[in-house]
Amino acid sequence: MQRATDSLEQEHRTIEKILRVTGVLVDELAENRDIDDDILRDLCQFLRVYGHQCHHGKEESYLFPMLESHGVPEEGCPLGALRHEHERSRVLTQELVQASADYAANGHDGSSALSEVLRNIAQFYPAHIWKEEYLLFPMARKVLSEEDDQRLLKEFKSVESDIYSYAHESYEQLATELEDRVVKTSPKMIAGTGRVA
Repeated sequence: MQRATDSLEQEHRTIEKILRVTGVLVDELAENRDIDDDILRDLCQFLRVYGHQCHHGKEESYLFPMLESHGVPEEGCPLGALRHEHERSRVLTQELVQASADYAANGHDGSSALSEVLRNIAQFYPAHIWKEEYLLFPMARKVLSEEDDQRLLKEFKSVESDIYSYAHESYEQLATELEDRVVKTSPKMIAGTGRVA
């Protein structure tokens, strides 16, 4: 039986594709290479829709309240801390939207700010994902019943369909396409190893 936390962990694997993209873009900017506007647009869109509306939306609207109903404190660690981090990620995404617009308008004059926010995103998410996978999710698996998991999975589907039909799949495809386009074509790829130098 799939658990609600399994579904969220799978989404983390998709988000990690985007983190690989942000890391390569930082390197590209450091080498004074141009970043296509459409890559930045897709990256912003992915973080807004898949990251915030879908992934964080499921946690904030359904998982966290259900855990609270089972006695997990709303404040402190992990729920209060993770809510605060979700807010931080929204700020980072808004900063990326602004930095991307400035970069599109000003080219290399905007590359420093863009590089900084991309670096901040690449540094922020791994620690956040770790907290969820090694603190929140194991606790949720202990606290939630099979019925709770089934209810959450249905509610998670409703979050996805509220965005639009097949949104989840289309954004997972977008992450794979961005990874293919940016990471796998980077000049810093080590020949034949499939990883970035």
